[in-house]
Amino acid sequence: MTLHPTRTNLLMLRERSRSVVNSIGILKARRQALIREFLTATLPFLRSREEIRAIYGRALGALALGLGREGRPGIESLTAATARDFRVDITEKSVWGLAYKDIALHDSPLRGPDERGYDERVTTPHVEEAAGLFEKILASMLDIAAFESKLKRLGDEILTTTRRTRVLEERVLPELRRRISLIARYLGERERESYYRLKRFKEGQHPHGT
Repeated sequence: MTLHPTRTNLLMLRERSRSVVNSIGILKARRQALIREFLTATLPFLRSREEIRAIYGRALGALALGLGREGRPGIESLTAATARDFRVDITEKSVWGLAYKDIALHDSPLRGPDERGYDERVTTPHVEEAAGLFEKILASMLDIAAFESKLKRLGDEILTTTRRTRVLEERVLPELRRRISLIARYLGERERESYYRLKRFKEGQHPHGT
């Protein structure tokens, strides 16, 4: 959009430039806050993934030993006996005005041996160990699911905020400053021309020596 080089437009552009500078400051502060939140959430997320890897290896080892002692039919019957409804609720949460999905559990995935629906005295310790470890894996995976949603939203918002900041810094603000400089230079030249015309007019009204 072409603006006429007037003082009113110059003032308007300067005000818009100040507004853009303020917006850049706000966006940068928001980006820093989002990055801090992202890093804070990343550490437990990475820990959970490492814990799952370690626990999964132990659980498979215990399950293999249990299968060797109980046999597949025995393990399958225990699996049927321990089956239960396990419900979760997906809730909305917010961080720095950014909505993300969180998981709310109705019951803990972790159970004691006497809560699994069979007499643990008739099974081998390997079966109990495997059951406990797989329940820990389930609990960790649910934690990861909550972290993943939050981290994805934070990551997307950080990228969006970074792009907006760059557009304002690298395109909008330089263009505003260029226009301000052009109009200010034009008005300055016009004022100087008016001053010299006025000076010549006055000199013409009062010639030297008269």
